[in-house]
Amino acid sequence: MDTLAIELSLRDALPAAARGDQAAYGRVVALCQNAVTGIALAITRDVQASEDIAQEAFLKGWRQLATLKNPDSFLPWLREITRNLARDHLRAQRRRPMTGETAEIALTLAADTAPTPAETLLQTEQEAAAREVIAALPEDSREVLLLYYREGQRTQQVASLLGITDAAVRKRLSRARQYVREELMARFGEFARASAPSAAFASGVLGMLAIAAPPSAGAVVLGAGGAVAGKGLLKLMGGALGATAFGTLVGIGAVWFGIRKYLRDPLDARERRDLLRYGAVNTLAILLFIVGISALARVPGWMPHTALTLAYMAVICWTSGRWLPQILQRRQARDLLRDPEGERRRMQRQRKWRVWGVVLAVTLATAGLLTGLVMSGRLTF
Repeated sequence: MDTLAIELSLRDALPAAARGDQAAYGRVVALCQNAVTGIALAITRDVQASEDIAQEAFLKGWRQLATLKNPDSFLPWLREITRNLARDHLRAQRRRPMTGETAEIALTLAADTAPTPAETLLQTEQEAAAREVIAALPEDSREVLLLYYREGQRTQQVASLLGITDAAVRKRLSRARQYVREELMARFGEFARASAPSAAFASGVLGMLAIAAPPSAGAVVLGAGGAVAGKGLLKLMGGALGATAFGTLVGIGAVWFGIRKYLRDPLDARERRDLLRYGAVNTLAILLFIVGISALARVPGWMPHTALTLAYMAVICWTSGRWLPQILQRRQARDLLRDPEGERRRMQRQRKWRVWGVVLAVTLATAGLLTGLVMSGRLTF
């Protein structure tokens, strides 16, 4: 979407959002999420923290939206909220922004000999390359560079989102290239696009809006009386049950990410066909689950919802834990002959990642289900 289209869409959606229209605010989130997460990431240099901060910024904007008189002021206002939250996050973590520091600092941190389990999981080759790139740049250059790749390498779009001129964007890009080795630019572009929030990000924010304070007095009726107990919440994006669908999308996204490298270099036509079938089955499972949850929104009780979720989790566990290893057996046998020790280590890492992926999917789906059932009044303790 070009700059003019974004501005027109914001002008159209913001007045309705200020009156309590969550669907309209969802459109606002979708339009601005790349800019907001990019600003947060430029400051924190942490993908997960940047998305958490962006969600908090959007929620804060939602609560205070009625105080905004001019729709054209929304983006500058939201950018300022995001920067303040990101800097508060750094202070809370007792960190100091590394503006002007060299890449050696980030590499030293990444090479810590005693990482936590969470840090170990994040030590992918892609993020290691991004750490080196990001740490070497001034904060304003990081913002511009992230948005430049996320917005399809369009400088005018970046200028509009950041509220600066196109010439300023080009100057900062030029300065960034002086800091970063040329061979890392392509890798950074892949990281920026891969870390950009998907459509599920906007869905997640909308799910959180179901329990957030409405932005205007007129919207208070959305949660008035007994509706607060769950009935009204279910009307807003399916209430917290929407979090269940969001959790499953995250889990399946991990599965697709896991087979991506095999699809890029398949052993043969048979393996490629089996991998595509594996991905298609999981995608179909997602769609059936979301349709099923939506259809059950008006069904009383908790057992149908629980049964559907358990069935879905069983499918995911079977496809990830049994079917995928069977598909890759011939590849592993070939690699064992070529490099027995290296392949054994790689297989151990793969098993660990599969376990983490399944645990994450099951945890998110279960948490979303329980939250939805409790908030809707279907399940009490």
